Amino acid sequence: MPLGQNATMKILIVEDEAKTGDYLRLGLNEAGFTADLVRNGVDGMHEGLAGDYDLLILDVNLPGLDGWQVLKALRAAGRELPVLFLTARDQVEDRVKGLELGADDYLVKPFAFSELLARVRTLLRRGRVKEAERLALADLELDVSKRRATRAGRRIDLTAKEFALLELFLRRPGEVLSRSFIASQVWDMNFESDTNVVEVAIRRLRAKVDDDFTPKLIHTLRGMGYVLELR
Repeated sequence: MPLGQNATMKILIVEDEAKTGDYLRLGLNEAGFTADLVRNGVDGMHEGLAGDYDLLILDVNLPGLDGWQVLKALRAAGRELPVLFLTARDQVEDRVKGLELGADDYLVKPFAFSELLARVRTLLRRGRVKEAERLALADLELDVSKRRATRAGRRIDLTAKEFALLELFLRRPGEVLSRSFIASQVWDMNFESDTNVVEVAIRRLRAKVDDDFTPKLIHTLRGMGYVLELR
């Protein structure tokens, strides 16, 4: 995903100071991101685990759970999204603790929004490079680096385009993908309306990953597109 497409990039802010949280949310939204705000550690942990976020801005001193506990829970659950600690603490040991727990950067209050924005963009670029190489839904698994697909432990042989199509679905589970979007992402071009290459590719992919298995994972939404989800 190109970094310029900020509107598709979601940032979760966990900050209990009302003015700071509102300021961050407004500034990031105006910068073209989609920014959500929660004001305590418990909500921050739940949203961080359940939400599809590209970056987390996390305060240390939070009600409920502190920032250390939130970060520890996310990393223990395998959530590898970049985390920027934003805090009034300026002690070296605090910064070291955050980095050792898995934080990616550390910014001390008070801060200039321009510096925060620069750090956010740097972390997002870095995060794109480190996209997950193992993707899964139910018993369907894809190892991107090894170019290997399995379902229920059984190897599935895919063509290059089928592999790219399945990777696209697995990187966007539960999201309805239009025919034109699939064409642009997998074939890197726009197809004429009477071209059925997408439908043919979907049919062949289904035959390999769904026909011999339960439950079915690839679904058609008539007039809208296709979605990969567990129903």
